[in-house]
Amino acid sequence: MSKFISVSSEDILYHVKISCQIPNVLEAIATRKIIADTAIKEDITITTEELQQAADSLRLANKLIKAEDTWAWLNKHYLSLDNFEEIAHTNLVSAKLAEHLFADKVEPFFYAHQLDYTAAVTYEVILDDEDLALEIFYALQEGEISFHQIARQYIQTPEIRRAGGYQGMRQRSDFRPEIAAAIFAANPPQIIKPIITSQGAHIIMVEEIIKPQLNEQMRVKIIGDLFTNWLKQQVKTLEIKANLEEDKNYQSSPQKSSTQIFSEAS
Repeated sequence: MSKFISVSSEDILYHVKISCQIPNVLEAIATRKIIADTAIKEDITITTEELQQAADSLRLANKLIKAEDTWAWLNKHYLSLDNFEEIAHTNLVSAKLAEHLFADKVEPFFYAHQLDYTAAVTYEVILDDEDLALEIFYALQEGEISFHQIARQYIQTPEIRRAGGYQGMRQRSDFRPEIAAAIFAANPPQIIKPIITSQGAHIIMVEEIIKPQLNEQMRVKIIGDLFTNWLKQQVKTLEIKANLEEDKNYQSSPQKSSTQIFSEAS
């Protein structure tokens, strides 16, 4: 028989507090209020059909195929059907507001920041020994060894080793600046001379440089980025004050504490 434990709303609030999550929670609440208020101001409307599609998308995103899957998910997250509809409504309002505010800014932003969206497909091995890295680099240049061979020999992580050091397709911003400069100056397929960072000596093979295209996927990403940045700026302009009802049982007394948290470090 499994044991039962009762958790109150005060327990939850206290855990959030001592986990130092209050600032993040307050920012999320403020963000939601900004979206709701701005949507009203901008006259963003939602139809019944749109809300139904948003609810279907929410179920699909959480793999809630059957009715019992949905009920189990709601119970797990302590949500009601009204809560579920509210989540779908908030998601839809956010998407429509983002489109409303930034749809006409996508094209100029893309062409002004096109370099940032350039991506590269790379393979990488990181060594501790710089001299060994140079020796391997020249051996690769001469065709004495393959990149797959050095990946199998020097990469410790099994998944990456099996993939031959494959790093996938990553945008310029995903790389350290000194590495990005070398990668995007390469003529693929090309192995770059070892780059030294705090992590070690990076031997990188650039397989492909992918120039960005303003397709629907890129358009959605740019709108999302612009909207996220706009929300962050809006939150920064606010002074958020939390009205938390304190439970005396959860209040620690500084006079009774054995830890001098306010003393200067020796």
